[in-house]
Amino acid sequence: MSRTRAFRLPGLAAATITAILALAPAAPAAAADAICYNCPPEWADWGGMLKAIKADLGIDVPQDNKNSGQSLTQLIAEKASPVADVAYLGVTFGIKAKDAGVTQPYEPKGFADIPAGLKDPQGNWFTIHSGTLGLFVNKDALGGAPVPACWADLLKPEYKGLVGYLDPTSAFVGYVGAVAVNGAMGGTLDDFKPGIEYFRKLQANQPIVPKQTSYARVVSGEIPILFDYDFNAYRARYSDMGHFEFVIPCEGTVVVPYVMTMVKGAPHPEAAKKVLDYVLSDKGQAMWAKAYLRPARNIELPKEIASRFLPAADYARAKPVDYARMEAAQKDFSEAYLNAVK
Repeated sequence: MSRTRAFRLPGLAAATITAILALAPAAPAAAADAICYNCPPEWADWGGMLKAIKADLGIDVPQDNKNSGQSLTQLIAEKASPVADVAYLGVTFGIKAKDAGVTQPYEPKGFADIPAGLKDPQGNWFTIHSGTLGLFVNKDALGGAPVPACWADLLKPEYKGLVGYLDPTSAFVGYVGAVAVNGAMGGTLDDFKPGIEYFRKLQANQPIVPKQTSYARVVSGEIPILFDYDFNAYRARYSDMGHFEFVIPCEGTVVVPYVMTMVKGAPHPEAAKKVLDYVLSDKGQAMWAKAYLRPARNIELPKEIASRFLPAADYARAKPVDYARMEAAQKDFSEAYLNAVK
């Protein structure tokens, strides 16, 4: 961010100068700009998507590295004077955003093609793609330990210092990991005790628990095993140097959608609508597919992409959940996790 050079005018006190500057109008943003919260370039190929939006629409959308929880907190804080135009959120945070009154209805082109249950009927949020939660593994960084096959494997001493997961009380993918582990250990969305116990035991292996997306930290080997989505692992395997693998744990896991919303009182509403139309367009959905995400609309995956996914038999262990119930349970889970996991 550029900084204004300090200066003084003869005969004017510093307080007077401050008052004059406060009254001066801020420089207007370019008319084509739109602000997206939680559009990180290293996640789900948002970097490529933002470049395509700029090239095809002439709309400059800056990168943004917030997670879903941080984005929602800022949207609520800015409710009286919104800064963002659109937001990209995990589905439970999309539901929370509507409940908090920071969204406005908009049905992009292609909205009708999104299956019921994956969108708010009024268009306050809608799925753009989904992912399957599992283990993103950098095999070169395991130090001789085998690639784990199950959630339970990560509790073994040989994985000490090798496992990471995003903070489940803040990052949506972190909460998804908690839901997946809890279900795999026999819990339900009404009973998180098995999952909490798993995380409590995992502390003995000194897990790494960042708040932000950590793709680069896996690729570098800093986090050898990360609770993460298939699309990130496939991207690493087929785009980055190294030996990477995606594991759908033997006990099972979950499939979860990611959604977008138009922010209530968006400063650049027309640009916001064009961005939302684009991510659901045939071209936008094909771009998500090429980044190994499951598109929200029923488009055919390119053959070269479909062949890179794990076999259907592995994906049979990945199930959807009641996303509204998942959202309702999130607060109680976060409190239980903070109380039990140190």
